[in-house]
Amino acid sequence: MTRAMHAFQVREREDESEEFTLHDWRRLLRHLGEDPARQGLVDTPQRVHKAWQHWSSGYATEPADILKVFEDGAEQVNELIVVRGIPVYSHCEHHLAPFFGTATIGYTPNGKIVGLSKLTRLVDCFAKRLQVQERLTIQVASALMEHVQPLSVGVVVRCRHMCMESRGIRTPGEETVTSALLGEMRTNLGLRNEFLALAREKG
Repeated sequence: MTRAMHAFQVREREDESEEFTLHDWRRLLRHLGEDPARQGLVDTPQRVHKAWQHWSSGYATEPADILKVFEDGAEQVNELIVVRGIPVYSHCEHHLAPFFGTATIGYTPNGKIVGLSKLTRLVDCFAKRLQVQERLTIQVASALMEHVQPLSVGVVVRCRHMCMESRGIRTPGEETVTSALLGEMRTNLGLRNEFLALAREKG
């Protein structure tokens, strides 16, 4: 190992142990060619710090803590339950650029149901992490299948990605659609078609 490589590895380990501070946000502003002391930017490091605490809060949230189920009366519910228009606000892990849109979640209960607002919180749990849309979609579906244990789960996510719209190929308004189908949703064609038809309908 050369001396330069060793020095880089030592510096990398030191960097990993250091807490990211407001000073680092000021350094970023200087790196971009700005003056952190300019009136409009004086409070920006603090605001950005708080914003990223919010945007990354999903790492501190566990799906199991969100998906508390109800069994009383749930045995009478055996039809598909669908919630549409769930907001999705996330950041892609490749450029830290925002992507946003909506999610549709459907499931067929198996003696247990979950509060409808919990599905919104479940999406938020995974969206408030650095993500790719494909993984976000399967994470939501898998968590619902694991913790609620329904007969079927379907998730459709539709998002616009700023890394595509504001840079690179620059395709404004283009929508990316991803889906995850688990349980009977994979094998029951009628159930799958019903869910996908509901997911396509405009509110």
